[in-house]
Amino acid sequence: MSVSPSSMSGAGEAGVRTVVWFRRDLRVEDNPALAAAARTAGEVVPVYVWAPEEDGPFYPGRVSRWWLSQSLKHLDASLRRLGASRLVTRRSADAVAALIELVRSIGATHLFFNHLYDPLSVVRDHRVKGLLTAEGITVQSFNADLLYEPWEVVDGDGCPFTMFAPFWNRCLCMPDPAAPLLPPKRISSGELSRRCPSDELVFEDESERGSNALLARAWSPGWQNADKALAAFLNGPLMDYSVNRKKADSASTSLLSPYLHFGELSVRKVFHQVRMKQLMWSNEGNHAGDESCVLFLRSIGLREYSRYLTFNHPCSLEKPLLAHLRFFPWVVHEVYFKVWRQGRTGYPLVDAGMRELWATGWLHDRIRVVVSSFFVKVLQLPWRWGMKYFWDTLLDADLESDALGWQYISGSLPDGRELDRIDNPQLEGYKFDPHGEYVRRWLPELARLPTEWIHHPWDAPESVLLAAGIELGSNYPLPIVELDAAKTRLQDALSEMWELEAASRAAMENGMEEGLGDSSDVPPIAFPQELQMEVDRAPAQPTVHGPTTAGRRREDQMVPSMTSSLVRAETELSADFENSSMDSRPEVPSQVHFQPQMEREETVDGGGMAARNNGGGRHQGHQQHNFQTAIHRARGIAPSTSEASSNWTGREGGVVPVWSPPAASGPSDHYAADEADITSRSYLDRHPQSHTMMNWSQLSQSL
Repeated sequence: MSVSPSSMSGAGEAGVRTVVWFRRDLRVEDNPALAAAARTAGEVVPVYVWAPEEDGPFYPGRVSRWWLSQSLKHLDASLRRLGASRLVTRRSADAVAALIELVRSIGATHLFFNHLYDPLSVVRDHRVKGLLTAEGITVQSFNADLLYEPWEVVDGDGCPFTMFAPFWNRCLCMPDPAAPLLPPKRISSGELSRRCPSDELVFEDESERGSNALLARAWSPGWQNADKALAAFLNGPLMDYSVNRKKADSASTSLLSPYLHFGELSVRKVFHQVRMKQLMWSNEGNHAGDESCVLFLRSIGLREYSRYLTFNHPCSLEKPLLAHLRFFPWVVHEVYFKVWRQGRTGYPLVDAGMRELWATGWLHDRIRVVVSSFFVKVLQLPWRWGMKYFWDTLLDADLESDALGWQYISGSLPDGRELDRIDNPQLEGYKFDPHGEYVRRWLPELARLPTEWIHHPWDAPESVLLAAGIELGSNYPLPIVELDAAKTRLQDALSEMWELEAASRAAMENGMEEGLGDSSDVPPIAFPQELQMEVDRAPAQPTVHGPTTAGRRREDQMVPSMTSSLVRAETELSADFENSSMDSRPEVPSQVHFQPQMEREETVDGGGMAARNNGGGRHQGHQQHNFQTAIHRARGIAPSTSEASSNWTGREGGVVPVWSPPAASGPSDHYAADEADITSRSYLDRHPQSHTMMNWSQLSQSL
């Protein structure tokens, strides 16, 4: 439902009391729910309910909570300037119950709010509407987060799109979205808001304040600051966005994603202002500027598509959208996961990205692709683990966008990146950080290394390493996994996936009960214990109005001292690998149980690098086991901890990729490609029998 600007000044009904429920729309400009409330000319009570326990494992991380706290303060000040007494805040484990209690206590006649599109919010909104409508209260919801509602964008047959390119082409052919609304001239709440009890929301504890103080130096939350950031981008980096967007060592992107996630910035405002720039540059014959606008609008389209996909496929946050990917044998290895998080993989660009994320809560979008691709393709860890860690640590953590990105990288989308394509971090380094400045900034131990070797220090001559003060395996690790071994292991995993998929299809055709018609019988691999942060599940009761907070701990979210973090990482990883080498059992996260796997084992080469044993006995084992065993194997594969021995940094006998001469790089040359291309179909074209994209009706509806 759209609201016209002219209607904001109309007369309202006497005795109307309206509650405006703020969520991820923390602005007064282009806020249809607030505009509709102001139009009634009655008393308006703005409300924010903090109920993070409803999100289950996706409790907001430290930096995300810091941004939210600052944004709410900014919104409260803006509402007061418009005439409201204050923003009423409530802390509860049940947002609907807290909201209904507030509506009843003030005798509200209307409830207005803006849409959200994730499955939990859709169910929550439906529940609110049903309960309050039954009590005679008018409930209206509006679109403030998207250019077009998900149900408005369909193909010629009236069905949802399953690929981004046709979806975005359809959006661009539709009438332009409504112009953004101006802030209301005035809203009146009288003494009503002042009389409403309000909880003091506490988003940080003492241990987090020092780290959070550093964020304020780089970021300024709030909808007015979002407008300033948009203006700065439009008048600066946008002109050369098409050229500079891939440079990780410079501020070449818009930095608008946190403002868009929290709704401090209207996506319609961004769209219209960029289109105006595009029209102006196109008329001037500025082709570079025109191309920059096209590419930037495409990134807005990807954000749009993430919500579209989540709405139409609500289990995309948990399960792959391509049916055969549910059989991929992910490596369940918490030590690898820890090495990746701490930036100790031995690949400089990956490590620099992870340390920047750890210290600042931010990553350049190209680096996000690099670290996530390494996570999924080289380490072959479950993509949901990486998505959860991004959620915990990113300032702009956005569940829908993160799910789209990780599903794309893992090949889980019809137009996703090919799963059998490994991006060489060495080549990607010279592509996105050609001068090595980004790596030097976040890996000070490599700061003195010449650019020629900055992205592959393991190839540098001993004299160069000595002059740079680098001792590989001591103050900087050797690669934890070599790319050749990772490529072999990935090919074996893909072969195993197709065998399991074929067995499932055959079982279904034969009418066996073990055949899976959907992925609901194969639960997702549980998060590691370290991602299941300690949360106080006893929030303040609705009748108690005082400061409350949930206790959460994660050292990865504390801004580290670089020297101390390196020492700590060495100590922790050494202990991890030593402990794992004492136990012959596979290392798996807690609360996850797998059947013993005899056919798929890991061996260690002379240098301590992991490589999969692809002997002939492996295929014979498949023929001897029934389909139920195959399903158990699809639920997760844990590598032997023999590969996690204490000499993991060893290099003897290892084969490492070489940057030059070209002949030495071999197959690595084929790894590099433009990651912006999400239309490649060659991988799926080779396997046409399994291109089944599971839709809403096939996916589990558990919420």
